[in-house]
Amino acid sequence: MMKKYHYWIILVALIIVLILLPKPLIVSPTVSTTITVLLGLALVVVLVLTLRGHMIGRRTVFLFIGVSLTLPFFMNFRMPIKISPEVQTLYDAIAKLPPGSKVLAAFDYDPPSAPELQPQAEAFMAYAFKHDLKVIIMGLWPQGPQQANMAVAKVLRQPEIRAKNLRYGVDYVNLGFQSGNEFVIQRMGTSFSGMFPRDIYNTDYAAIPLLNGVENFSNIDFVFNLSSGYPGTVEWVQIAVDRYGVKVGAGNTAVQAPSVYPYLSSHKLTGLAGGMSGAAEFEKATKEIGKANTYILSQSFSHMVVIAFIIIGNAALMVSYRKPKQKGA
Repeated sequence: MMKKYHYWIILVALIIVLILLPKPLIVSPTVSTTITVLLGLALVVVLVLTLRGHMIGRRTVFLFIGVSLTLPFFMNFRMPIKISPEVQTLYDAIAKLPPGSKVLAAFDYDPPSAPELQPQAEAFMAYAFKHDLKVIIMGLWPQGPQQANMAVAKVLRQPEIRAKNLRYGVDYVNLGFQSGNEFVIQRMGTSFSGMFPRDIYNTDYAAIPLLNGVENFSNIDFVFNLSSGYPGTVEWVQIAVDRYGVKVGAGNTAVQAPSVYPYLSSHKLTGLAGGMSGAAEFEKATKEIGKANTYILSQSFSHMVVIAFIIIGNAALMVSYRKPKQKGA
């Protein structure tokens, strides 16, 4: 009997996925809502079967998690996103920058952290280019400048930005990676060119028009740091903010964000976008809706399914406790 119900549940889940196949890109809101309800009803069925003593296997749990993670990518549905005070503060600081302001974008993360931080990078770059901010890119992580190049390449394809005919070296520049961790930030406090004599394409610092007159942090209007660990936001605050009085805003992974919040409450950090939710909020604030708003929906769906199975697991535990008592009676 257990196997019968087991395969029936798998069949229901597969049908939910198959409903999407004729229109693999975007389904209507009605279909999206219907599929969501069906997924919820399937979980209720699992709960009822569990209470009746018909336990499901782990493969069914994995299937539900997989479906919940995949469905949002095919659904024309957006979660209501409320912008938190820390993200609003970050956006306000960037929005106050007048056209022509020079912003240092520090990319201190690698591909494994890209799902949380790359959407923030793309939203920031798009906003900066649309509002004529001059962006100087660098990285304390080897892969950071490459992540920046991918973000720039993507936003440059937007029609509004493409029409501006932005020029490398004039509107934006990538100084590349430099080893040395926090000592790089310390040296930049006195000389950018001493730390980055050439850009990522091996062009001399003095030959890049955007960098004319940029000697140290005193010539930078704002620093936007995307960080997933060490070196990252903590080091930027401790050196760039504490020693040189630079305004620094940050986007962090969810794991790192708690260690950065004390700097936010002490007003040393000018705004923070933490994790996937922070990325989605930052996209909404900048009106550059991208992957984070889809990812947060997928994350929320999977979290709800996990919570549902925690409840189901506790129900199964109660059923297992009840059976011996009934036999003893």
